[in-house]
Amino acid sequence: MKIAVAARAAGVALLATGAVVAGGLPAAADSFASPEMLQAMQRDLGLTAEQAADRVASELKATEVEKSVRDALGNAFAGAHFDEGSAKLVVSVTDAAKAAAVEAAGATAKVVSRTAAALDGVKGALDAAESSLPKGVTGWYVDVKSNNVVVNVQPGAANEARAQLAALPEAAAIKVVETDEAPTPLYDVRGGDAYYMGGGRCSIGFSVQGGFVTAGHCGRTGTATQGFNRVAQGTFRGSTFPGNGDFGWVATNSNWTPRGVVNRYSGSTTVRVAGSSESAVGASICRSGSTTGWRCGTVQAKNQTVRYPQGAVTGMTRTNACAEPGDSGGSWLSGTQAQGVTSGGSGNCSSGGTTYFQPVNEILSAYGLRLVTS
Repeated sequence: MKIAVAARAAGVALLATGAVVAGGLPAAADSFASPEMLQAMQRDLGLTAEQAADRVASELKATEVEKSVRDALGNAFAGAHFDEGSAKLVVSVTDAAKAAAVEAAGATAKVVSRTAAALDGVKGALDAAESSLPKGVTGWYVDVKSNNVVVNVQPGAANEARAQLAALPEAAAIKVVETDEAPTPLYDVRGGDAYYMGGGRCSIGFSVQGGFVTAGHCGRTGTATQGFNRVAQGTFRGSTFPGNGDFGWVATNSNWTPRGVVNRYSGSTTVRVAGSSESAVGASICRSGSTTGWRCGTVQAKNQTVRYPQGAVTGMTRTNACAEPGDSGGSWLSGTQAQGVTSGGSGNCSSGGTTYFQPVNEILSAYGLRLVTS
C-alpha cells in the first residue's frame, strides 16, 4: 500500500603460523585466513591456491615483525608496508643507525626523512582544516611508501589545491594527486525497507541484479526514487498497474548494493532469501513493510482478481496477514523463499484484515530479472 505526500582451497591445509604442510606450502592460522578468503584471493588477485596460501603466510609473518620493530624503533619508526614482490615487510626509519635492527628482524629497511608521528600530524592538520579546503579535494591519507601525505583531487583541481595547501607549515610533506575517484556513501538494498518517490513512500520487495522489485502502483516508468535515508537511489524501469498484475522494478545507482535479505524489523536482524519456490494455499507466510514491520499469516487463495478503485488487477494471492499504507511493494516470504510483493487490501494491523500480494516469479519473468539470494 502506497502512502501519499570453503572447504580448504584446492587441498591446501592451513595450520599454524610458520608451519609447513604437505607439499611444502606455508600455512597460516585458520583465524587469519578462512577457506572463503583464500578462494576470494584467488578470484580477485589472480592467484593460484598455492600463491594465496604463500601470501597469507608471508603477510601473517610481516604482521608479527611490524609489531616487534615498531616498539624497538621508537620515534625513528616511519611506517611499514608489505612488498608483494619480495613477500617481505618494508620498514621505514629516520635513523640509519637502526636499519640493521630492522634487517635482523627479517624485514627490509628504508631510510626516510619523516617519522610516522610527523606524517600523522600533517594528516591531522588537514583534518582540522577540512572545511576550508577546496571543493575539488576528495580525500587525504598517509602514504607510508612515499613518506608523504597524499591529497587526492578531482581532475583540473590540482593547481588550486597546491596553491592553498602551500600556506600550511607542513606543505613540504603534502603530495597532490589528481584522481577520477568521486567517493560517495554506499547503502544496502534490503527487502522491506522504505523508499520514497515524489510525495509518497513504499517498501522494497526483493533485491534483483541491478535493483529491486516492488509494487507497480508505487511508481510509473521513469519515476525517480530515494532510499530510506532520502538519498538518490534509482529509477523505475518498468511498471504494471492495474490490469495484469501490480508490479514494477527499480534500477538502482552505484551507491546502492542489492542484498539477498529482508528486514525483519527486530533490532538489526534480517532473513536471508534463498530462492523463490512458490508455497501452497494454507502455507504460513510473513511479510515485511516500512509501516508495520514484520507480520505473518497464511495463504488463503491464489490467482484472485482484485477490483481496486483504479481498476481490476488479476493474478493476486490472498492472505490474512495485515498491512497498512506504506507497506506496498514490501516482501512476502515463506521460510527463506521469496513469494511476492505487497499490493493492497483491507483492514489494518490493529483490527486485522486481508492483504493481497503480487507473486514474485511473474515479476522476474516479465522483466527478465534475476533474484539476488544469500
